[in-house]
Formats: sequence, C-alpha cells, structure tokens
Amino acid sequence: MRMEKNKLPKSLRKHIRSEKARIRRGVLDLQKQTELIGDMYKKISATHQKKQQKPADKQDNIISAAAGKVLLVKR
Repeated sequence: MRMEKNKLPKSLRKHIRSEKARIRRGVLDLQKQTELIGDMYKKISATHQKKQQKPADKQDNIISAAAGKVLLVKR
C-alpha cells in the first residue's frame, strides 16, 4: 500500500517555481538566495497547513452540532 503525501496544488507549485526563478535572477549572492527561498517555503507551508486544518475544524463542528441535536431529540 502506498501512503499519499499531501501534495501542493499544481498552481501553487507553478508559483513556487516562478518565484524561485525570480529570486535566482535578481539576487547574485548564493547565501542570500537560499535564505530567501527558505523563507518563501516557510511562508507557503504555514499558509498551506492552515488551509488544510480549516475543513477538519469545520467538520468537527458539524458533527458535534449533529450529535447535540440527536441528544436533544432523544430526551
């Protein structure tokens, strides 16, 4: 069985690729390039993780609300 990783959407991967190219064209210092690219990845991963967590929280709220309604009906 293969375990699937959470892949980034194709549009986001294209954006990352173009931003990396822009950084590499604009900055000559290799150390500064790696620093800027690393910061970009940190920002993207933080926002991507937040977006991944929102649907789960929403679903938990729906389930708990449904469970509350069932408890009210049974009483």
